[in-house]
Amino acid sequence: MPAPALAFEDVTRRYGDAAAVDGVSLAVPGGAFVALVGQSGSGKSTLLKTVNRLVEPGRGRVLIDGANVADGPAPLLRRRVGYVFQHLGLFPHLTVAENIAIGLRIAGRRNENRVPALLDLVELPSAFATRLPAALSGGQRQRVAIARALAPGAKLLLLDEAFGALDPVTRNALGGAIRRLHEELGLTTVLVTHDMAEALLLADRVAVMAAGRLVANLTPAELLAGGGGQEAQALVAVPQAQAARLRALAK
Repeated sequence: MPAPALAFEDVTRRYGDAAAVDGVSLAVPGGAFVALVGQSGSGKSTLLKTVNRLVEPGRGRVLIDGANVADGPAPLLRRRVGYVFQHLGLFPHLTVAENIAIGLRIAGRRNENRVPALLDLVELPSAFATRLPAALSGGQRQRVAIARALAPGAKLLLLDEAFGALDPVTRNALGGAIRRLHEELGLTTVLVTHDMAEALLLADRVAVMAAGRLVANLTPAELLAGGGGQEAQALVAVPQAQAARLRALAK
């Protein structure tokens, strides 16, 4: 199955008089890894949730391979879209294997051989299959959540602040694992993050949101060269300043 293309066309979502997302149009080619960044309240998570219809836009539309996501039943759509968020949503009373396979079970598909392969894919030992989520570290639980998202064969992966609760070492390792999975499985990946350094290091392109609007959509190199405007450069300036301070401390 080829990696799907994703497109937002004039997507708008209002809550009363406030526009959480305001007329966003963005094309994500099949096979691309795009990071969606912005300060808190910029609308990035709301925009991402319109893809699997956790949020319905008041205006505009979201397309996967040219088809409007609103045209079919939401449960069927969600089986084709892998979604991982910060608070995981693992079922505490189910084993790791049962959590990973739940999407397959709901779809009525056999899963005996799928779980060991998925554990291997996210670099977890096969012995973890019988453990409960409470017995795992935060990074291990997040890997289980990623395996669960990929289990039904999704080629579109959405990550909504998926690394936000992790320590820096675990976060860096998991980011590298996601990029590897993106390449190996031929995914189209959209990562929502507030960490501009993470976005620059992992993504092919970085889309910047401010006050519900898309203000930049550039490569990491273009952003580091000063592109994208004031809002984008304010975010880029943070890791640049941190790097400069670390270099000064090392002298």
